[in-house]
Amino acid sequence: MNHFTFDMQRPDEWSRSNAEKTISEHLQVSVSSAFHPYNTSFDDLVPDLLLLSLDQVFFYVHRHRILAASENSFAMLLASPSEFSTNRSLPTVVVPEPSEILNIIIHTIYRMSVLQYHPCFETVSATIDALPRYGLPPKGYVCAGQPLYDLVAACAPLRPIDTYALAAAHDLAEAAAVASAHLLSFPLSTLSDELALRMGAVYLKRLFFLHYGRTDALKRALLQPPSTHRECPGCSLIEQHRLTRAWTLAAAHITWDAGPNLSTHILQATLLPLQKDLSCSKCQLALRDRVARLVVEWALVKRTI
Repeated sequence: MNHFTFDMQRPDEWSRSNAEKTISEHLQVSVSSAFHPYNTSFDDLVPDLLLLSLDQVFFYVHRHRILAASENSFAMLLASPSEFSTNRSLPTVVVPEPSEILNIIIHTIYRMSVLQYHPCFETVSATIDALPRYGLPPKGYVCAGQPLYDLVAACAPLRPIDTYALAAAHDLAEAAAVASAHLLSFPLSTLSDELALRMGAVYLKRLFFLHYGRTDALKRALLQPPSTHRECPGCSLIEQHRLTRAWTLAAAHITWDAGPNLSTHILQATLLPLQKDLSCSKCQLALRDRVARLVVEWALVKRTI
């Protein structure tokens, strides 16, 4: 998270809130670069609330924004209106979160992206888990079109199973679907008990059914061999049946080790060489046509939960 640090001279001239009092003439503070005291780009209003993270980073925000987004007065930290009306100085609230997490929470409330900060997965996960504590339902913010959804989706390529478990734990169907697309090569036998419990029975079943469904769809597609044609000089039905047997053997070889992430390149590399043993041009055309249709069929099989 980006923030800047500066010396604050004579606290009585700046603010006399409890978080800013000091016995020295100079006070060094860290302030969010996005939510600083001179930022009036939000609603054309100056900030009227100061949030202080556990690691002493200040965020200047608008109280009405926080209250409008939160269902529990921001974990009841803003529950007492009198506390904010009787104190002439900028009210300060200490939020029991590190600045990396509080930064994402505030950006989420303001519907702003935090992708530029490149937070690690652990920070993203901790933030999603923290949202309900502050009256911010994850389903309302981790959905398509929202900045926090983009942040979670960005974690999927590098941490797919962890991202899937995180999304599943909060019933974030869209985010879980995005993560599941990166789990086609994940060996389900290595899934830890901890992750299985975190994602829950419903999403665990969906992940297993995704793998099973794709593998079963591939097997069913491979059952259909190339079409035959009428007997002609040099190509009898017996010769055509040899192609059918060769196809069946090749299909069995593919399905023996095939997983839900099987590439179309492997299908072509395994099946197209069968034409080298074919002397009939019609059989060769039938083989190429069947492989082409198989590639299309496999590419159309659903890749997400």
